[in-house]
Parts: sequence; structure tokens; C-alpha cells
Amino acid sequence: MGRTYIVEETVGQYLSNINLQGKAFVSGLLIGQCSSQKDYVILATRTPPKEEQSENLKHPKAKLDNLDEEWATEHACQVSRMLPGGLLVLGVFIITTLELANDFQNALRRSSARPADWKYQSGLSSSWLSLECTVHINIHIPLSATSVSYTLEKNTKNGLTRWAKEIENGVYLINGQVKDEDCDLLEGQLLNSDHRSTATVQICSGSVNLKGAVKCRAYIHSSKPKVKDAVQAVKRDILNTVADRCEMLFEDLLLNEIPEKKDSEKEFHVLPYRVFVPLPGSTVMLCDYKFDDESAEEIRDHFMEMLDHTIQIEDLEIAEETNTACMSSSMNSQASLDNTDDEQPKQPIKTTMLLKIQQNIGVIAAFTVAVLAAGISFHYFSD
Repeated sequence: MGRTYIVEETVGQYLSNINLQGKAFVSGLLIGQCSSQKDYVILATRTPPKEEQSENLKHPKAKLDNLDEEWATEHACQVSRMLPGGLLVLGVFIITTLELANDFQNALRRSSARPADWKYQSGLSSSWLSLECTVHINIHIPLSATSVSYTLEKNTKNGLTRWAKEIENGVYLINGQVKDEDCDLLEGQLLNSDHRSTATVQICSGSVNLKGAVKCRAYIHSSKPKVKDAVQAVKRDILNTVADRCEMLFEDLLLNEIPEKKDSEKEFHVLPYRVFVPLPGSTVMLCDYKFDDESAEEIRDHFMEMLDHTIQIEDLEIAEETNTACMSSSMNSQASLDNTDDEQPKQPIKTTMLLKIQQNIGVIAAFTVAVLAAGISFHYFSD
């Protein structure tokens, strides 16, 4: 018997209702949360076909060759951005005909798929715990004489890597209290924290600044969750939402062919802001990102395309005001403060995150970062 997966009943209904409509197969993603004892599947979504694939997949002789792994991976990456802390892409499913069953089973075995013990449960995530916090970011990325020749994207990513270490090592307060990470989330004992980092002066030839307030959310199952699971889920959401927004900005600049400014010119860009939407029958909310020039209808359509679920515009919850987070860069010579991990602190700085837990009545979710993983597979063969 394989690993146990507790599956929302509506996921089984969704998979059973998929109609091949003459296609050889339909593939998609399974979304949920991992825990030490078992995993939870709360959502399934088919991978939308590429335009050029639409006709090929309807051919009766279309087989495994039409399974576009690159496109499936791209879908998983897009969906990953829409998952708050605690949720990730657990695996893939393939629905096919009986004639092609063996081909697809063999293919899944080559991608390290494992058998799964599925147990359905109604209202699986209807009472998961919600963790929320607002992070006021002010990330200053100094650029040395060497790094000023790099692209804005590369410099930003290098700076975010250093900032991520601060987030990982930060102090996290649960409802205003520091708790032992191995204690139960709702019963943990209080601790004293003496975390310190240092600030040093660095001469730089320019800088990149990320500044603003971002709304972060994470979800965790209610089956005796640990403090460390909740903190890890929130960390992932903080890191992912900032990194995803920067990546989306660079994609937008490239798509619109906006050139980077040179020399001493300053650049200023507004990062997309976060929009949440409820998952029916669940306390969990999914998310997306919206630029100023995008309409609510476009966000709704993107949800429907990526997650194959109908939502209403009135259900969209804009968590942040427009222009709450922005990026600016300039090239000049000035001294700059930069955090380091030296053992001898010159000026103590404490990084603290305040989390608010909303307790409901049922089950929940934790962890994040979403990559396509064929860790589990689900086979449904159509007659």
C-alpha cells in the first residue's frame, strides 16, 4: 500500500465528470498539502490544451507522444503562483481510454510515480486554519562596481536570495506570542527569543529597492498541526509572493519590450498586487496577481483557465491597495546598509513577523513552493 492521501469528495466528482470528448486523454494537476503522516488533496484542475494541440488530441490514434511535459510543467508553474502558503502541486492525474491505459501507466512509472491509498472525505478543508500577516518590506539591494553591469532582473534575484535568509531566520509570533516549534500550534508554550543580525556599511555604485506592504496568507490542516508547520507555511508564502511578483514584472517588461535605463537614470516599477478568491466549500482562498492595467474580468478568466473552476467577479477580494509594492533602481556612488551574518554584531536588529490565526471548525493546510512533481498519480479509465 502506498502513502495515504485524504481527498476532498468534490475532487473525485470533478475527475469522474471529465469528458474526453473524443480525445485520447486529459491530464491535470492535483493540489493540496503535505504532512508528516498523510497528504491532503483539496483541488484538481485539468491542464488547458495549447491551441495547436486542440485538434491533434481529437485524433483517435493520438497517443502518449502528445503528452506535452513542458506544457504541463508550465501549467504547474502558473498554478503555483496562485497557491498561498501551505498549498502546493502534489502530483498529476491522467484520464484516458482503456486502450491506452498501459501506455500511460508505464509512462507514469518512468516519472517515479508511486501507488496511492486514496480516502475520500467530505468538507476536507472546510475548517482549516488560516494564518495571515502583513509584511512591510523595504529591501535595499546594494550594487557593487561589478554587479552594476548585470541586468535589473539578475541583481534583484541575487538580492532576494540574501533577503530570504533573513526571512528564514526571523522571529515569528503566533497571535503575539513566540512558541516552541515542536508544540501544538494552538497549545504551544511561550519562549524568549534573542535573534540578532548585524548591519554593515558597504560602498556601492548603485542600488535596487523593493518597498511596500504585502498581504500574506497560509493554511494548515487542523489534525494536531505543529507550530513549525505553521511558521514554515507562512515563510513560504512571504518568500513566494515577493519573488513571484518580481518575476511577473520582469516577464511583463520583456513582453512589452520596455528597455532598461542606463547610467544614472532611475527606474521605477509598480509590482502587481494580490487578489484572493474563495474555494467553494472551503476556508482556503486561492490567489492571483493584477497589474494596474488589467481588469477584473481578465483576472476572472485567468482563474478559470488555470484552475478550470468558475468564479464570480464579486468573489474577487483585492487584498492590497494599488501601488502598495514597488521596485526602484538607480546607479550612483553611495554608502549603503546591508545585513550580514557576522558573529560580532555592531548594531542589533531583530526581525519579527506577527501572525494572526483564524480558527474555524474542521481540517486545514501547510507548506508551499510548487513545482510539478509526479510524486503521486491517479488513473481513471473512461469506458
